[in-house]
Amino acid sequence: MKHLLTGLGIGLAFLLAWFFLVATDYRPGAGGAGPREPGRESAPRGTDSAGGLPQRIHPVSLGGPFTFAGENIPTDSFDVAERLDEQLLRNAYFHRSTLLLLKRAPRYFPTIERILAEEGVPDDFKYLACAESTLSEAVSPAGARGVWQFMAPTARAYGLEVTSEVDERYHLERATRAAAAYLRDYYGQFGDWRLVAAAYNMGGPNLRKWMDRQRAASLFELDINKETMAYLFRIVALKSILEDPAAFGYRVDPAQTYPPLDDYRTLTVTESIPNLGDFARARGTTYRLLKVYNPWLVAGALGVRAGQSYDLRIPR
Repeated sequence: MKHLLTGLGIGLAFLLAWFFLVATDYRPGAGGAGPREPGRESAPRGTDSAGGLPQRIHPVSLGGPFTFAGENIPTDSFDVAERLDEQLLRNAYFHRSTLLLLKRAPRYFPTIERILAEEGVPDDFKYLACAESTLSEAVSPAGARGVWQFMAPTARAYGLEVTSEVDERYHLERATRAAAAYLRDYYGQFGDWRLVAAAYNMGGPNLRKWMDRQRAASLFELDINKETMAYLFRIVALKSILEDPAAFGYRVDPAQTYPPLDDYRTLTVTESIPNLGDFARARGTTYRLLKVYNPWLVAGALGVRAGQSYDLRIPR
């Protein structure tokens, strides 16, 4: 009995000590032990006071209005609103890609905006270029190239030169004029810039086929491939973010953006250049910089036929 009572006494002492430690939030460490401050909750390292990761993630407002090329995006439809919401969230939280667009826009937008205005195409189509290529000299798995992602047959049909040495899909000015002509042709067929954007993605004849088959009166009534279904919404999402990046948490100082490549002189070439590296060195630049300023030069040499000429930009 004596041993039993002794054991119970020791157990009771341990139990009281345990209650005391819980009540005072005892935490051993370099600073010793101490009670928790009144009104403060403890949290594991790397979490906020509510126990989650140290970040604030918010939905995007769908208050709108949202438009493209002066035409409404009907977010009063729950289906349209949800599809736009998905693209706003994808691009708002796709930090690397969106930051690159914000950095590249000052280099590309002035040229694109000027040419679209001259060609009578709405300014919002610069955001189509963003959706196509992230404003880069991209190459798609299918072989589309350049900021406007032309396939070679379409590029040639709209007057761009595509050879083993010259690929004007990478020539920003000429490719933008070709894209503007292509977009105007589709507007002549559809009379709706929102449908023009979809036609740019999937092809006009294909879009017309599905509209007729599904008896669709607008783009928003179509149920087609996933890429085209999301395409216009992605463009509108990029427009929303790039027009007001601070509203989406992006702050890029002008000094952090990529400046226009406008410090160059133009040299008209009328004879073949057997080695562009030698050509560049003789003019005080490098092969690399010659290619940066003239990305449409896609080989190490440039053949020039009789009566033909090319304007090359030579960086200063």
